[in-house]
Amino acid sequence: MSNELEAFLEYITVTRALSKKSVSAYKSDLLQIEEFSKKPLLSLNSEKLLSILAIYENKRTLNRKLSAVNAFFDFCFKEQFSEKIDKFQFAKIPKLLPKYLSYEEVKAGLSLIDKSSWIGKRDFALILFLYASGTRISEALSLEFSDIEDEWLHIRHAKGEKERIVPLAKVATKAIYEYKLEMPFEREFIWSNYQGKTLSRISAYKITQKYLGVSPHILRHSYATSLITGGADLRVVQELLGHASLLTTQIYTHIEKQNLRETVEVYHPISSQEQHYRANRCTAVAI
Repeated sequence: MSNELEAFLEYITVTRALSKKSVSAYKSDLLQIEEFSKKPLLSLNSEKLLSILAIYENKRTLNRKLSAVNAFFDFCFKEQFSEKIDKFQFAKIPKLLPKYLSYEEVKAGLSLIDKSSWIGKRDFALILFLYASGTRISEALSLEFSDIEDEWLHIRHAKGEKERIVPLAKVATKAIYEYKLEMPFEREFIWSNYQGKTLSRISAYKITQKYLGVSPHILRHSYATSLITGGADLRVVQELLGHASLLTTQIYTHIEKQNLRETVEVYHPISSQEQHYRANRCTAVAI
């Protein structure tokens, strides 16, 4: 590891006080480049650096690497390790609507669960909880029973180490305590596997995949989508999801616009007549 990279990691750890995960991500991304080139990162020119980064075909991965590189060069310029500052543009990523499930689809998945065992009650409670709270799976798996009080959920281990409190539907709270009564272990943490240990992310994925065919994160999208299409204020949704920036939450407005368009097309008389006209015209052409 070069001296400049070591200094940068110390800076983001001590001065900027980034989380351990963030520091580890920066270290991994930048160290990969140095190890690949077998040269100090600061000694690489733009052409050489971009040729190395070109191996990353996934644009999101590439942009994460570029973000780390930009932060490193910015630090080196400010600390006068370098006389110039190189800034690399991010790759353009098409905006895709997040996948989500409707309430009916979630209910259909829940109806498949056999709740005669405590494992079944756990699976039912977990899916209902994720849909009712919008928590990240990492947040959910670190929760303790004491974090739920009077239908309020205290999320202590949130992303970016920022705590937040969100309301939790009574039906989800009830499902959790029904599962707790049947659980054959005494534990502080809510979600357990059959051995009495904390449920893993892989196990949580298998549960939601089995009954809904999606990952746990899709239930977070489903939670947000239900709120937005129901008329919730965007800033309120931002607070509930724990997004640092409103820009992250704004992707759900595309779903709201899509929902509004579909509503107009179905119910507005002019749009309905236009669709009827198009259908008739297509039929006439076919004949």
